[in-house]
Amino acid sequence: MLYSFLYPLREIEALSFLRVLSSVNVRLTGAFLTSLFLTWFLGPKFIDFLKKLRFGENIRHDGPQSHHQKAGTPTMGGLLFITTSSFAVLLWGYLSNTYLLAVWFGTLLLSLLGFWDDYLKTVLKKKKGIPPLRKLMFQVSIALLFSLAIYLRPYVPTERPTQFMDLFLPFKINPVFSLGLFAILFWILVIVGSSNAVNLTDGLDGLAVGISAVVIAALMVFAYVSGLKEIAHFIRVPYIPEANELTVFLGALLGGCIGFLWYNSHPAEVFMGDTGSLALGGAIGMTAVAIRRELMLLILGGIFVVEALSVMLQVFSYKLRGGKRIFKMAPLHHHFELSGWHENKVVIRFWIIGTLLAVLSLLSLTPLKVL
Repeated sequence: MLYSFLYPLREIEALSFLRVLSSVNVRLTGAFLTSLFLTWFLGPKFIDFLKKLRFGENIRHDGPQSHHQKAGTPTMGGLLFITTSSFAVLLWGYLSNTYLLAVWFGTLLLSLLGFWDDYLKTVLKKKKGIPPLRKLMFQVSIALLFSLAIYLRPYVPTERPTQFMDLFLPFKINPVFSLGLFAILFWILVIVGSSNAVNLTDGLDGLAVGISAVVIAALMVFAYVSGLKEIAHFIRVPYIPEANELTVFLGALLGGCIGFLWYNSHPAEVFMGDTGSLALGGAIGMTAVAIRRELMLLILGGIFVVEALSVMLQVFSYKLRGGKRIFKMAPLHHHFELSGWHENKVVIRFWIIGTLLAVLSLLSLTPLKVL
């Protein structure tokens, strides 16, 4: 009697539990914790595995002298957090979601490209790895596949549709103009630029992965509010139906980054290599495209932008000014090292600036905006 009376109640409680469990909040938390714990737990075993295979980092001879002692440190560590975050996505994500699948697969492809480059450098001892032009073409091809997947995605009608060809400026409500078919070229530029910018920033212990974690955390907030119609309309940002599912992928990637930082902090026990940096930068760029925050990356990823610009300015100055350099060494973090800053000081100060830029970016989510 008592069991039969309670049975409907238990059924209701079970349905309620499943409803909560399937919510984005719970799943992104689950993905974050799963990836974080697995990366931290498997880290020592993975590092030992890389050491046995002798996958050691090659250090630039023209770099800071303090870096020479890092020669032989295991690299390709990006393979660890890309694998654990992918497992978390499989476990917690809705794999029918176009945004999640497109960003995830694009990240995996860029990681494979980075792995190939690392393998050529560390195992086959080819210093330059994949020839630069060929590497760029592969990056463009991956970005093109992602862009087409987004551009050709069947559009979901809404009260206030946001066309994917529209270009939005930070802190502005209405789109500036529609890019039309040129949106694909613009997205490719964003994705390839972001991927290479993170790759250039990966030169000090914990620098690139730490800044990436900050940027990914901010993108989680943007993706979350963009996929909720009521909130998106209230704070007057583009409403992208189902985009909040990206937070599950970003949560998994964030957990992997933090878990990896445990071993990548100074003195680093492992480097992420191109396997990780190309993938992280690509994931950031593709997420920004999916949620219409391409130009916001100029602020949110300001550290990456400045690092990439420092390299371009150095190259142009060297070629156009007869060998004269602007910086003591590029990317910019090496300039500060050679100026007398300790590696840890450079990293922590860049983290602080990156965090402040993330906070500034998140201020664009307030209802009061520049019209």
